[in-house]
Parts: sequence; structure tokens; C-alpha cells
Amino acid sequence: MDFQPLVLRKHPKPAPEKHSIQSRYWRSFKSPVFVKEYAPVTSVHFTQAKPHKYAVTAATRVHIYAPRTQKITKTIARFKDVARSGFIRDDGKLLVAGDDSGLIQIFDVNSRAILRTLDAHKQPVHVTKFSTLDHTRVLSCSDDTTVRLWDVPSQSTITTFTSHTDYVRSGQVSTTDPHLILTGSYDGTVRIFDTRTGECELLMGSAPGRSSTGSVPVEQVLMYPSGTVALSSAASILRVWDIVAGGRCLRAVSNHQKTVTSLAFNSNSSKLLTGGLDNMVKVYDISNYNVVHTMRYSAPVICLALSPDDTHIAVGMSDGTLSVRRRQPKASEMEAANGPLSAASLRAVTLDSFLGGVLPNIGQPRVRDRTKKKPVGDVDEFKVESKRRRRLKEYDRFLKGFKYSAALDSALRRTWFDHSGFQQVPPATTFALIQELVYRDGLRIALAGRDDVLLEPILRSLTDMYAPVLGQSPTIDSLFLRLRKKLEVEIQLQNDLVKVKGALDMLFAFASLSV
Repeated sequence: MDFQPLVLRKHPKPAPEKHSIQSRYWRSFKSPVFVKEYAPVTSVHFTQAKPHKYAVTAATRVHIYAPRTQKITKTIARFKDVARSGFIRDDGKLLVAGDDSGLIQIFDVNSRAILRTLDAHKQPVHVTKFSTLDHTRVLSCSDDTTVRLWDVPSQSTITTFTSHTDYVRSGQVSTTDPHLILTGSYDGTVRIFDTRTGECELLMGSAPGRSSTGSVPVEQVLMYPSGTVALSSAASILRVWDIVAGGRCLRAVSNHQKTVTSLAFNSNSSKLLTGGLDNMVKVYDISNYNVVHTMRYSAPVICLALSPDDTHIAVGMSDGTLSVRRRQPKASEMEAANGPLSAASLRAVTLDSFLGGVLPNIGQPRVRDRTKKKPVGDVDEFKVESKRRRRLKEYDRFLKGFKYSAALDSALRRTWFDHSGFQQVPPATTFALIQELVYRDGLRIALAGRDDVLLEPILRSLTDMYAPVLGQSPTIDSLFLRLRKKLEVEIQLQNDLVKVKGALDMLFAFASLSV
């Protein structure tokens, strides 16, 4: 029977805090790139067209960055005042932006030429966006309390809404109906306007006829892609509104410590990202509006955006810092995004061409390869495997040779040397070895016959191991006191022997002189 090495008993350890699947996903956004601007970054927007360039608005400039290199490809600086809300159209060809003078300009992204100038607003324009369904229309929201929808070719206003009574600094055209516009104002209300009637069709956040004095300003609004639910942020509270039910508030959550300044969905609108002045970006699961992840930044967050392919998170801060975190997509995600069943492929082709060109083998039977693989080597031969001999630890070798005292010394040493170099002896190994010696009735043999050099590591180990429990058990305390008394008696005996030896040395020296 082979010798069985010392078995170390595994004790249960407290389970480490495991991150959820969602938290691990958002933690995969790493390698942040920091770009320092001269003024606060007020807007970040990704274009829907690949390679998903993004526009960053700060001071009197709008920079267009390449997502792969994180370098500026274009700079538009033809503004007379602070620029606001740089927004790239879905096809990536045009860019619209406003400024604090009330001027709205539309640029050609490639040539940076000014194509249109819209100058009906008299105060700063904080929102300029292209309509998602009609690329010839532009929405603008201004501090003059008006909301306008523009026709780009004719350079004229289609509709002007004047229902708000304070600054309008957030707005969006519905992604399902080009006639519906969602806005939020500093008068504390969230409204939905209809361009066909030119009136406010739905009011949320305040009762009709109620004074807005003391109301909390609405900083940001966002509509679900379905067009049936809207989100708004006022101070640190995020509210969910049911548009179909007449603007009923479904949920109000408050997880930020300060004002929420930005809202953004991921690509499939299953997660909501919110940024606030508390330097936090929080990720919500929209099924229950619980926070699944939190990202901390160095300054108050003014704006944020998530790329359409969910690989980049761009955050603009009040100190002028632009932070871009990147995630490497998996191969399966890239195949799904570029495959024949992707959303882009379905939008790009008709059904006939899709079925005829992209999937020509639908309904065709699959033929299996019936060829047999050749076996490796002769069929009749068999392989004899040699069992590798396991090397024993030093204390195991002493135990195997019944050298109990040497095994205990080996386990009590702080470090020992084996074939792999110097190794640290954990306390669990020492404890397991003592238990094995007790089981073999060899502990007395291991402790007997020791001098001061060999006894020192044992006493040191006992005092280090049981120092925290001294004073808790009368029996253990009495045993330590007994040991102390024996040591004191032994020390006194050694001192007496030294004195006797000194006296004898004097007598022998005197006797040698008298002879």
C-alpha cells in the first residue's frame, strides 16, 4: 500500500461577493480614454450610420471623433457664441447645432460648409435634433420658452409651440410618429405636442391651470422606441409616464444624490443609463427599474451617450473632461450584427431579395458527411501509461520514515525548501500535522528529548497560536501558569548552577596557585 500524504482539511470560507451577469457586462467597458476640453462638455451624440462617429459639443466648437482611434476627424468652429446640442443625422451626412445667441446652423459633415441658417429664436437654443422618421425636419427648443419644428429645404418654421412658461431644455421627436414631439421645461411640466393641431395634446407633471411657482425644473426627457412610455428627470427623481393612459405616472425612482442631467437607452432599449451631478452613471433594468450597475466619474456628469452597437460609452463632464469607455464585442455579437437576420439587413433589402439572395438555402435538406474518420494508429495496439510518481513534501518524507520530531520541526519552520524552491508553511499544515501525530500517538515522541534550540520554535508557535485566547479559559490559563512556574524554577536553578560553577572555578584557581 502506498504512503498517503498528509491530508489538509478544507474549512469553509466566506463566499466572495460575486458580480451579477449585468454587472460583469457593464464592467467590461474598460480602457477609458480621457480628452480635456476648454469648457464643459454639453452634448455627446452618436450617429446611427457605421462606423458610428460621435459629435462632442464644448465651448464654441463641435468635434467629430472616430470611435476606433478616438481622434478628432472634423472640427466645426463657425459659431459666434457657445455651441449647444451638436446632432448628426442618421445617415451621417449632416450636422445641426445651436448656440447661445439663438442661431441654428446645419453643416455638411464632410466639407463643414454651412448649408442652412435658422434664426427665429431670440435666446439660447439648447436642443437641436433631426427627426428620426423625416430627415428634412429639425426640432429646436430654446430658452425663449418656444419649441419649433423646421423644414430644412425651405428654411422655414413648420410649427411653433408656446405652451411652456419657462426655459425648454429637453425635447425629442417621436420615433414612431413624426407629428408627435415630447418636451420638458423648467416650468416643471412634460408635454406632448402634435404638429397637425399645433397644440399641446398631453400634459404631465402638473395639473392644468396650476401655477408652476416652486416646481422642480425638468432637465431631460426620453421616449421609449414604442412611443407609449416617456421618461423625465427632475432634480434627482426619475419618473416614468404612461402616454397611452393619459400621462399617468407609473413609477418614480430616486437613486442619485443630485440632479439627473442625462438619459440614454442601450441598443435594444432593455437598459437605461442615467448621469447626474453626483459624478455617477447608473444603469437601470427597465423591467423593474432596479439599478444593476454604477459607474463613478471624477466630475459632475453633464451628458452621456451609448453607441448603437453597445461598444462605447461617452460621458461629458462639467470640468471639460470627455471620458470614452470601450468594450470588445464577442464574435457571436459581431456575427449577429452583420448576419443576414440583423436589423440593418432587414431594413436594407426587400423580402424577395432577402429570401432569394441572402438565404438561398431555406427549405433545402441538410446532407451529413458519411465518411468515417481514420483512426490514429493501429486498431489492435494498446497504450501502456506510466504512472508519474508524486513528490512528497519534506514533512511527508519524515512522516513516512517515522521521524516525528523532524516532521514537526519541518512544519514549524516559517519556510522550507523543496524541489520547487522555498515554500511558505501555512498554519493549516502545521495544525494538520499535529493532528496526524496525535492520531499516531507520536506527539509525545516528537516533543521529547529537545534542547533549547529545538524547543524554541514549539514554544514560539504555541504563544503565537494561542495568544488571542489567553484569559478566556481557566484551565488553559492554569496550564500556562504551571508552565511559567516550571520555567521560573528552571531559570533559578540555572542561575544557582552558574553561581556554584563560579565558586568552584575560584576554588580550583586558588588550589592551583597554592600547589
